[in-house]
Amino acid sequence: MSDGFAEMIQRANGFFTKLRANNNRDFFEAHKDTYTSEIRKPAELLADLVAEDLSRHTGKLHAPKVFRIHRDVRFSKDKTPYNTHLHMMWSQPGDAPSPAWFFGSAPDYLLLGMGVMNLQKESLTAYRSMIDRRGDDLTEVMETSGARLSDWGPEPLKRVPKPYDQDHPHAEFLKRKAFALTRDLPDGWQDKGLLKTLNAVIPTLLPAWTILHETFPGRA
Repeated sequence: MSDGFAEMIQRANGFFTKLRANNNRDFFEAHKDTYTSEIRKPAELLADLVAEDLSRHTGKLHAPKVFRIHRDVRFSKDKTPYNTHLHMMWSQPGDAPSPAWFFGSAPDYLLLGMGVMNLQKESLTAYRSMIDRRGDDLTEVMETSGARLSDWGPEPLKRVPKPYDQDHPHAEFLKRKAFALTRDLPDGWQDKGLLKTLNAVIPTLLPAWTILHETFPGRA
């Protein structure tokens, strides 16, 4: 049974399709109230509900975030002012690295993801050590869950970092400064409802979350 969020996704897809063709301040200001009432506000409710569900699934508190529609264009060649997608994130409180969950909706995709992002220095060293030890486990999770490696995060290195061999069996993982898996939502999700569908997909990514959480537990 639909939970109402399917209608939000449908409206969001229509809005973002038009925004892609008219990505300017005049268009957005003329439709800002519609965006706020029909997309932003329902998305915030969804984010709050999923935060509760993720806390139940993982046993860890997760704080929700709905990303702003305004793009940060300071360091981008692309100066279009607005994002043409709806993105959310759920992460454990605190600044310590920990695996986060992501939701992405746009006219050409609808997915749930999970991973650790923007690893640096000690956390990057810990990530590479974890991949060396448990890369086989993460690969197995990908195969059994139907998840794929995401391109979210910084550009990967060109070569496998030292002290690991260039022909390491998990060279692709080792080159990365972030690790995220994503899964497309299954066909027919509208009939089941978006919230129930997300709760059905979350357990398929939990084994990968557990592996990452053991290395990056977040705030104690």
